Amino acid sequence: MASFQEKVYPVRKSRRNPSGQKKSKFSNGVFEIVKKIPKGELMIYKEVARSAGRPRAWRAVGNILSKNKDPKIHCHRVIRSDGKIGGYKNGIKKKITLLEKEGIIIKNGKIASRFSQ
Repeated sequence: MASFQEKVYPVRKSRRNPSGQKKSKFSNGVFEIVKKIPKGELMIYKEVARSAGRPRAWRAVGNILSKNKDPKIHCHRVIRSDGKIGGYKNGIKKKITLLEKEGIIIKNGKIASRFSQ
């Protein structure tokens, strides 16, 4: 027989995706979109949010990606809308290195090829 605590606050088994995060429709959408970004290409957080169905949730996209543990999801390919690199859980220097290896040109902390002035 279930206790009062179990009746009032049922324990839910949380399913987790490969990134280690709890599954939600939005976070799964974010991971699927980012997984499909080809090598040498970029998306901005806002584009990812819009593609995942929540156009104003660009900060949530960053939060979701910061918790990614799946190496098949290349979070370094997502940048800020002003052309700046943005955050990366392994550090900005690592993100810059990965982007440069993919042929992305970075000048003064910004993506030069897409956001040149």
